[in-house]
Amino acid sequence: MKIAIIGTGYVGLVSGACFAEMGVDVTCVDIDSKKIEDLKQGIIPIYEPGLKNIVIRNTEANRLHFTTDLASVINDMEIVFIAVGTPSDEKGTADLSYVMTVAENIADNMTKPLLIVTKSTVPVGTSFRIKELVRNRLDSRGMQNLKFDVASNPEFLKEGAAVNDFMSPDRVVVGVESERAEELMTRLYRPFVINNFRVIFMDILSSEMTKYAANAMLATRISFMNDVANLCELVGADVNMVRRGIGSDTRIGRSFLYPGCGYGGSCFPKDVRAFIKVGEAFGYEMKLLKAVEVVNNNQKNILFRKFSQYFNEDIKNKTVAVWGLSFKPETDDMREAPSLTLIDSLLKASVTVRAYDPAAMNEARKYLNNGIYYATDIYDAVQGAHALIIPTEWKEFRLPDWNRLKKSMDDYLVVDGRNIYNKEELASHGFTYSGIG
Repeated sequence: MKIAIIGTGYVGLVSGACFAEMGVDVTCVDIDSKKIEDLKQGIIPIYEPGLKNIVIRNTEANRLHFTTDLASVINDMEIVFIAVGTPSDEKGTADLSYVMTVAENIADNMTKPLLIVTKSTVPVGTSFRIKELVRNRLDSRGMQNLKFDVASNPEFLKEGAAVNDFMSPDRVVVGVESERAEELMTRLYRPFVINNFRVIFMDILSSEMTKYAANAMLATRISFMNDVANLCELVGADVNMVRRGIGSDTRIGRSFLYPGCGYGGSCFPKDVRAFIKVGEAFGYEMKLLKAVEVVNNNQKNILFRKFSQYFNEDIKNKTVAVWGLSFKPETDDMREAPSLTLIDSLLKASVTVRAYDPAAMNEARKYLNNGIYYATDIYDAVQGAHALIIPTEWKEFRLPDWNRLKKSMDDYLVVDGRNIYNKEELASHGFTYSGIG
């Protein structure tokens, strides 16, 4: 089977490489010629554990190809996936301009039946908009008899674990409206079914809704626990004990019950906003999700508040070490990362920032320029620091040499945005610890 995937971001590149790993002949298409040339050389534009090896292996095996020329390959394909970005516009609505441009290019170049699958995260009804656009453009080319199908196949990949998620998914959701589309998608995912993975077929509208609903539910759990954590601090309870207590209830479970300094990344913030906008478009107010967004935006300020309160607001010319810049571990993605909110507040307060991240230093420069000092490691970051703040829980931060840190710092506050340390242990080393909840 031959397929094309248009867009080589997180979703497109991971999907293409993993399909190729399962024996599918995959061509990844992107308009960025430099990115395509780099990929041909095995240079990966994103940090994602395990991805580089799969890309190189399948490129060498001639199962994975890269091109900027959609027209030259489209009519060799049975399935074409749309996997381009859908960023929020200034009103919070998903920007579908990239998706529709791709749909136009497909319609203007196809000459044989094709299954067009939307893998980008899109508002409900987008697949039918694509179908109408393609039909109209084919008709204008005098190709009224050329048949095609559309389908929806949303992704549920976690950045930092995307390869494993794709190869061993909880479920694969596919929205179809024709027997031909279901047959093609069944063939494509058959290698996964052999390993007892679930492929759930449904109608297209429900498939598109499932993606938004899933991300909104996870974002809701995060904001709920952050609200609980903040209340725990006020009443004197321990949110870690509360989390264990409620997480043991099988109706609730333990996933996404960890309090912190807010969610970020390419999915949750924009998808929550876009889901709210979908409701507005149909005259329905998503009150719960509006509250989720408010809680999250407030939570991103909690690290700065804790630092400032400790020094009684006298923080001008202080120095802060920041460990972790990406929005989560095992990725270099800086989009809407809590660290950005923290560092912006620190710089506005005339605080010197010394930051370190295992993977996101280069990406961070695109957002922060040269306004901060980029440290070579965790110990370089704490030189002369009055406080250490941790927005991202990278594994290498878990067991530092506290005695070495104390010798390097000018004051001994640790603000732990992910609750990875033990208060009593840090106190034994002479540090003041402030976690979440």
